[in-house]
Amino acid sequence: MEHDALGEENAPILVYATFPDRDTALRIADELVGGKLAACVNVLGEITSIYNWEGSRQAETEVSAIIKTRNGLAHAVIDRVSALHPYENPAILVLPVSGGAKAFIAWIASETQMAE
Repeated sequence: MEHDALGEENAPILVYATFPDRDTALRIADELVGGKLAACVNVLGEITSIYNWEGSRQAETEVSAIIKTRNGLAHAVIDRVSALHPYENPAILVLPVSGGAKAFIAWIASETQMAE
């Protein structure tokens, strides 16, 4: 695993999240990248989410996004997305990365900034 040399705090992670629409996803993505909490956010196409909420089955059109950041920023990303998100309980999941291109992993670290 090439990211081991960067240390646990700098290890790359992906944060998966869903949003009610593309505009919301793009607005939050811009906040994350502008605030150096994410190196990149891939805003994906429309999806249909089927789930149970407050006792009834739901089927909603949403947009998903993959947020590329580092482990040490996971809590800050979750907090920021949650604060900006219109949902009461937004879907936000941290996914570990087991490896990747060394130069790309270094780029993620260089494009993100830990709080001081």
